Amino acid sequence: MSEPIKNRFMQAADVTKEQDPWATVEWLSNKDLVGAEQLMMVRATIAAGNAHPFHRHPTREEIIYVVSGQAEQWVENEYRILKAGEMALVPQNAIHGTFNPFDEDVTFLAILSPSEAEGPNIVDVSTEEPWASLRAKQNRPETK
Repeated sequence: MSEPIKNRFMQAADVTKEQDPWATVEWLSNKDLVGAEQLMMVRATIAAGNAHPFHRHPTREEIIYVVSGQAEQWVENEYRILKAGEMALVPQNAIHGTFNPFDEDVTFLAILSPSEAEGPNIVDVSTEEPWASLRAKQNRPETK
């Protein structure tokens, strides 16, 4: 028989908030908080002009769901501007990045599975090519 669920509800007063180099992160669900065996969820806010540069999660897949504002969301070498109510699926180990070149903060939910895994949780590839220069090449105006 599995362990009893620690807490089925996460209320505002229970949320753990951290300041990462790239965003304000609020932990909403993981094994320690609510006993979730397979799902992790964080609410992240990236300030205007900041980013969570290109990285990958070797052992997890992820859904990024925009709550407010808008994000330039990359999955591998494709990107879309996501607005509130829109999302991106990031397959396991796929390189992705969330950029906020806009004038307002963007807040999104990141839902990852599984919640616990062996090996590194995140691998930064933002200084490696083609990721280090991909955005500049993609956003460069076409020459005629």
